[in-house]
Amino acid sequence: MSKTALVISAHSADFVWRCGGAIALHQGLGYEVTVVCLSYGERGESAKLWKKDGMTLAGVKSARRKEAENAAKALEVHDIQFFDLGDYPLEMDRDAKYRLVDVIRKVQPAFMMSHSKWDPYNTDHMYATSVALEARMIAQAWGHNPGEKVLGAPQLYLFEPHQTEQMEWKPDTFLDITPVWEKKRAAIACMEGQEHLWEYYTRVAQQRANHFKRNSGGQSGGRDCKFAEGFQSVFPRTVDEL
Repeated sequence: MSKTALVISAHSADFVWRCGGAIALHQGLGYEVTVVCLSYGERGESAKLWKKDGMTLAGVKSARRKEAENAAKALEVHDIQFFDLGDYPLEMDRDAKYRLVDVIRKVQPAFMMSHSKWDPYNTDHMYATSVALEARMIAQAWGHNPGEKVLGAPQLYLFEPHQTEQMEWKPDTFLDITPVWEKKRAAIACMEGQEHLWEYYTRVAQQRANHFKRNSGGQSGGRDCKFAEGFQSVFPRTVDEL
């Protein structure tokens, strides 16, 4: 059986900033990573596009989709899907939730990724994670569409929010993405509508690399790491050795 993973992104750029390295790294390890963009971020995260003369909602959506598709290609994403549910606010009815459940059951991810549980600056983010947890639960239910293969119990990793000190986000996992940094940087550069974030998320990756080194045997004793990503796991992890 192939190894799989699923990223649930509130807006079409979120997966790039927050877990692009994890996506590229795991694709290289033989995983098939699927990304679901619940919205394009067309209203709240596309200010640069809206400042262009004559811009329309359809035009913003088209530009955002192209950016995300180019970024996914740079990261070698296995599959990217766009639900186009709208943003600010992001809302999902029962049918949209069941659509996400269908994706989860089809992918059967070894692990999932989404946003922090709390984000007072962007409620779309924490709403996406609330829905991700709900859809994960439904996908595990034998009584939902009986006869389908039910979901096991994949870990849900919460990727890094923009202002961690305001988000009640505490990373417990650091991933070395140095081998695939150039792929992530290329994906970041695809997000032309949010160019102001390019250098910010480069610095974040460098800071997390420092944390990786400090927690992999000490600042001097740990192996070198130039770029990393941090994640917070929701569920306990079961291991046979540490």
